[in-house]
Amino acid sequence: MSKAFESIKTGLNQALADAGTRTKPNSKVSQLKIVEGSGNVFRDIGVSNPDAMLAKAQLAVRIISIISERKLTLRNAAEIVGMPQPKLSNILRGQFRGVSETKLMDCLLRLGNDVQIVVKPTRKKATMGLLSVAFV
Repeated sequence: MSKAFESIKTGLNQALADAGTRTKPNSKVSQLKIVEGSGNVFRDIGVSNPDAMLAKAQLAVRIISIISERKLTLRNAAEIVGMPQPKLSNILRGQFRGVSETKLMDCLLRLGNDVQIVVKPTRKKATMGLLSVAFV
């Protein structure tokens, strides 16, 4: 286990101790196994097609940020993006399964953003390329 992960575990134990919770050697915290993530939480938890789910999540986060920054009501935002309020509400709560990347990109366009799709050869010798989202 790296020093960083050991430090996190120690910090967690300290925070619990500071909160008045004593940790025993056999407590769940002391048995906690910390592993480094891949950088994609969907891959780490075993979701099928994790790169696409991460891309959708990143697009959804951008939509949420724009709606928040512009202080739009759900009703106004739904009108702007051309989506029923319940569906937009689901996206705002992080429930975007069943919503295509294309629809999320359309929402960004309707919210006044340019969306650029870049296709390039993969750097690695792989049978499948990488799907990613970059914001500028």
